[in-house]
Amino acid sequence: MSTIKISNLRKSFGHVDVLKGIDLDIRSGEFIVFVGPSGCGKSTLLRSIAGLESVSSGTIAIDGQIVNELPPSDRGIAMVFQSYALYPHMTVAQNMAYALRISGMPKSQRDAAVLAAAETLHLTPYLDRKPKDLSGGQRQRVAIGRAIVRNPKVFLFDEPLSNLDAALRLRMRIEISELSKSLSDTTMIYVTHDQVEAMTMADRIVVLKDGEIQQIGTPMELYTSPDTLFVAQFIGSPKMNILSGAKAKGFPAAHVGIRPEHLEIVESGDGAWSGRVAHSESLGADSFAYLDIGEEDLMTVRLPGSCQTSLGSTMSVTPKAGHLHLFSEAGQAIRG
Repeated sequence: MSTIKISNLRKSFGHVDVLKGIDLDIRSGEFIVFVGPSGCGKSTLLRSIAGLESVSSGTIAIDGQIVNELPPSDRGIAMVFQSYALYPHMTVAQNMAYALRISGMPKSQRDAAVLAAAETLHLTPYLDRKPKDLSGGQRQRVAIGRAIVRNPKVFLFDEPLSNLDAALRLRMRIEISELSKSLSDTTMIYVTHDQVEAMTMADRIVVLKDGEIQQIGTPMELYTSPDTLFVAQFIGSPKMNILSGAKAKGFPAAHVGIRPEHLEIVESGDGAWSGRVAHSESLGADSFAYLDIGEEDLMTVRLPGSCQTSLGSTMSVTPKAGHLHLFSEAGQAIRG
């Protein structure tokens, strides 16, 4: 078991409150992703769980044991950082076995643990290579392997894919997701600013803003039922269109949200909103039209890739039934 319970956790640096009373229960074996903009507190929260940051108040419990005063080495946690932090003079096998060697594990057991981790991560052909002879994705797998051999209760990932190109990020997302399924008793907490990583990997997502939790839910719960304007615009790509003032007139809300994929063209021209096509993009399977409807931001409309739009032409759109999101003046979702 590797449950984590965080209760009223606060962290301040001088007069700056970085975490403002975090309450969070994480189930054993769950893959949790912390997302939010830079400075929201997600990395500080991760480092607090790891024991790399002391907390100002509140508690962190792992399997029912409060670990606030325990050093990182005694928490049953392994952490994978953004930088690979591999020893350049050591082979892959030596890098992966280093912590086990320091702990005094016999060589036969170290070798068995390294081999098992290498097989899981498809690193067996590279065990005798040095880090300089590996690709970025292979180096990141070595860093993960170094954590796996310790057989931790909890894995912590701090933006591990941010140094990789798009193709490698996709491959590593798949590999980390598969690793999570193969280590079903190990809890994984993953920090990223990339909501695509969060949507494709998480069992549940924790959205943070200004040191507070905005919403916790499965990827589809956050996509279909955002609690706040912030979550509505942070989750989903491209982001949700938000209309206010005169453009929200006729709807029982201060702010109206509609995702680009939930708008449809009204040929008659009498849709909910009309505007000039200010820009368009064709991405093959999808096309995007950007309408100037008199708001500060252009309205994004997602269309089939075969759909052609003419710059300067007028387009009228309306929301598909059941896909409109209503928010109060304070930015809270209006349900029902």
